[in-house]
Amino acid sequence: LFNTLNSIASLISTRPETAEKAVEDLSELFRASLKESTGPTCVADELRLTRLYLDIEKLRLGERLQVNWGVDESALAEPMPALVLQPLVENAVYHGISRLPAGGCVDISVRREDQAVCVTVRNPVPRDLAASPGHSMGLDSVRQRMQAAFGPGTLLTAKPLDDTFLVELQYRPAAS
Repeated sequence: LFNTLNSIASLISTRPETAEKAVEDLSELFRASLKESTGPTCVADELRLTRLYLDIEKLRLGERLQVNWGVDESALAEPMPALVLQPLVENAVYHGISRLPAGGCVDISVRREDQAVCVTVRNPVPRDLAASPGHSMGLDSVRQRMQAAFGPGTLLTAKPLDDTFLVELQYRPAAS
């Protein structure tokens, strides 16, 4: 929040339209995070929130933050609770991209495999952080929410691979 507000403040005098857009994006992210679960959300909704988040981070990180999207159009209407993908991507930016002087690329993939929705987030990390486990509170929260929504067959794995970190989420929507 503070990094975002500082980024916005620095843009007000030089790029007021960009600052205004960032405030609107931040407002929409807060609205989504604070609202009660009033109805079902889908993959397309979560992708939109994740893009808003990444637009805000690009203000801070500039060209150091690159994103490669691989989205299967047939997965867009599938159910996904709000703020599931966004925290996974936030971890990738915070623990990976922002700690690398040259930055890097976050690879985000959402696809259908058989009757499951499969999500992967891969990002580079500094070698000294690749093997450190962290607290995993965000991952545990996502795992618990997804298992509550889609049952114990939901899988969420997170693992270091050399100088990258990979998170994989797989779940079966009831309607599939």
